[in-house]
Amino acid sequence: MQPHLIPKRLYQWLISSNFGLSTTDPRYALVEACLIGFLSALAALILKLGVGWLGGWRVSLANQFGAIWVLPLGGLTVGLITGWLIEQTSPTAAGGGITQVKAALARYPVPLSLRVVIVKLIGTILVLGAGLTLGRRAPTIHIGAALAAQLSNWVPTSPEHRRQMIAAGAAAGLAAGFSTPIAGVLFVVEELMRDVSGLTLQTAIVASFTGAVVSLILQSASLSFSSSLLNLPNISFSASEIPFYLLLGILAGLLGALFKRGLLFSLIVQRRLNLPLPWRIGLVGMISGVIIALLPPFFQDNAGLRTFLVTGELSGDKILLAFVAHFFLTILAYSSNAPGGLFAPALVLGSALGYLVGDFEELLTGTGAESTYALAGMGGFFTAVVRVPVTAIVIVFELNTDFNIVLPLMVTCAVSYVVAESVSRGSLYEHMLKAKGIYLHDAATAQDFLSQMTAADVMQSQVETLPNDLTLEEVLQAMSLSSHRGFPVMKDGKLVGIVTQTDLANSAKYSPNKPLHEFMTPRPITVQADASLSDVLYLLNRYQLSRLPVTEGSKLVGIITRTDIIRVEALKLEGHDSDGNEAIPEPSYIAYQTRAPAIGEGRILLPLANPDSATALFEIGAAIATQQRSELECLQVIQVPKHSNPAQASIKTQYNRQLLRRMERLGRHQHLPVHTQIRVAHDIAQAILETIRDRHINLMVLEWTEDSRTPGAVFGNVVDFLIRKAPCELVLVKLGDRPDVYPYQLDKDATWLIPIAGGPNAQRAMELLPGLTGLYYRSRSPVIWLCKVFSPDGDFPDYQALEQTAQRLKHSLDRPVIPLPIRSQSVADAVVHLATAETCDVVMLGVSREGLLEQVIHGNIPKAIAKQVHSTVILVRGALND
Repeated sequence: MQPHLIPKRLYQWLISSNFGLSTTDPRYALVEACLIGFLSALAALILKLGVGWLGGWRVSLANQFGAIWVLPLGGLTVGLITGWLIEQTSPTAAGGGITQVKAALARYPVPLSLRVVIVKLIGTILVLGAGLTLGRRAPTIHIGAALAAQLSNWVPTSPEHRRQMIAAGAAAGLAAGFSTPIAGVLFVVEELMRDVSGLTLQTAIVASFTGAVVSLILQSASLSFSSSLLNLPNISFSASEIPFYLLLGILAGLLGALFKRGLLFSLIVQRRLNLPLPWRIGLVGMISGVIIALLPPFFQDNAGLRTFLVTGELSGDKILLAFVAHFFLTILAYSSNAPGGLFAPALVLGSALGYLVGDFEELLTGTGAESTYALAGMGGFFTAVVRVPVTAIVIVFELNTDFNIVLPLMVTCAVSYVVAESVSRGSLYEHMLKAKGIYLHDAATAQDFLSQMTAADVMQSQVETLPNDLTLEEVLQAMSLSSHRGFPVMKDGKLVGIVTQTDLANSAKYSPNKPLHEFMTPRPITVQADASLSDVLYLLNRYQLSRLPVTEGSKLVGIITRTDIIRVEALKLEGHDSDGNEAIPEPSYIAYQTRAPAIGEGRILLPLANPDSATALFEIGAAIATQQRSELECLQVIQVPKHSNPAQASIKTQYNRQLLRRMERLGRHQHLPVHTQIRVAHDIAQAILETIRDRHINLMVLEWTEDSRTPGAVFGNVVDFLIRKAPCELVLVKLGDRPDVYPYQLDKDATWLIPIAGGPNAQRAMELLPGLTGLYYRSRSPVIWLCKVFSPDGDFPDYQALEQTAQRLKHSLDRPVIPLPIRSQSVADAVVHLATAETCDVVMLGVSREGLLEQVIHGNIPKAIAKQVHSTVILVRGALND
């Protein structure tokens, strides 16, 4: 829609970023669904009144001037006009419309717009009013979907959101056409799009019920509705009638499959003739007019004939004649690609077939409920043609609202479906799409990763941020030292803006002391962690952004760039997951979880494998959480064999839950929010990685024991994998083998040994010291020995840097910190000797990923220290940036 077609202020509001973000909110989606339902009901009423008015004129003229002249000439003239209108203005409006909607929902570029709505509405009124034996319900589905698509074009929305609205419009169209809201939803699920998300289902339900209710209100000025829309007398069922319903199901399946094959064959013949659309519809209209004129007079009123067939007001021979004529006239009309559907014809044919079987039962037994057979036949024939048995059952039930019909209807539809599938497999509409070269599976596969993956799967969880009180000079300095070209701006732990190179384009005009909050972009566009990649890509493209902050509530949990999406797409095409590993077929399954209030500024993960050491590990995690004002996430992973599906495996979680409840009690005692969960998985390390991603973990405290050794691994397969892959900070703990070490004994004088070699990991280890040493009783103050090992060879080392570090640490800890330079050939030997001689309580090192995993001539240094000392050893690895 162009800006000049709607008021300027309204258009500016619609394209604003704030409204664009709001339209992805589920509440806006439900409001849109209500509007779509209302508009679909209005269109359905216009269509019904228009067809009735034109059809009445047609019958009146036929009675006045002779049917043999009026019906063929009227069919030819109206057919030519309709075909010309569609061909010149909107070719997509041709046909029933179900195939167009299915293709659009499969993400094919099929036009759906207000033009399609108008042309479809006019074309359907003309064609059905001219007497072609087609229905108006499929066009209402097409119109509802096109209205939804147009509404999605008027407001800024993502492709996935637009797709959800189109599905809702289709549901509303069917619900408004039949006044059957449940059937409208089921048809979307069963036929139009199988990959229905929660929001898609919600919007479809809202739109469908709105469409049905508004349709009923518009058709009843008194607002007093009858208990059913299709009142047939004597609805009954007995067990002795089951063989006849089986016969009805078999006949419906065979004839429905024959009807489907006839439709497909007639479409092939029309394509081979290759006539222009106006002549195709016009000639079919003329031929239909001739045939109807030669048939008994009650055939001339199409709506009246259908009423007679459904209510059983015709004799058996006339019903048989009407069935045969309707069967072939519908095939002929549908082959012309005229705007009209098959729903009403299929139901009418099924009703006629049901009456014939009911007459047959009455002939044999002297008893029978013809009305029940008529309703069951409607569902059976509809099932055989469209291949949506559940929708068929619900449509007929909603039209009649008599529970006595449910069992015979289910029997007939089930048998009909099995027989029809045995004769001719597959949906009619999918066969029609394949004939046009549209294969739905290929389209869905091409777009799956965009709709199935979320921002949390792709984002960088470690974000460089800037406080909002920096000056321009400090911002320029920070940007010059970083590889990034944009930074989220934080205030009191909350995202308040973003600063990019664009914001600094005019920095020469500003004072160097200009505060950041005055030139940053406030209230930046953000995306929720569970948003699909298609939504992320839409926001990046619509607002010409290179990065989007990812939030969970008001908390910043990551950032996502175009490069991240391209990288993941490349990995997917190569058959890898978002981390570059071979794709994992079975994700872990959450068997149990509890949630505490999300009030922390971050989240710390505690994978608990050993119940005996769980409390000690919790104390260490709680100390860090208290220092960093974070929440704790306690995780237990139950491993199952590869041949078992984690979601279906039989497991016992009693002892696991007892342990987690103990952790919750400890958390309440320390006033810390503690979340817990039990995951069932094939691979423990992958389950922990999934938890880090899903729960936006900032730091993980992981225990390592000698029992976890694996041949060829440094710390064991699980620990090595997490050291290599876990993006968050990692605190690796080996608890001491003496009962008086940290954190078991805290009421004593203790010594901590902190070997440093420089670098960010050593710095990060020292930043954790205030929290970790805070566990000791207030009367106890551990002495910190800050040591650095120098080589005995070469020049005399410079100890000044070590002393300066010790002074800074002493100031931040308010505890004694003693710098201790050591000269030794082996770092590990020197640290082990000192820790053993002085009976140190804790040895704490900051180590890089490579330092933790590399094997040197004398072994891995961190592992060698951890193995040989009896103290608790804490290894700190900073967050990964790759």
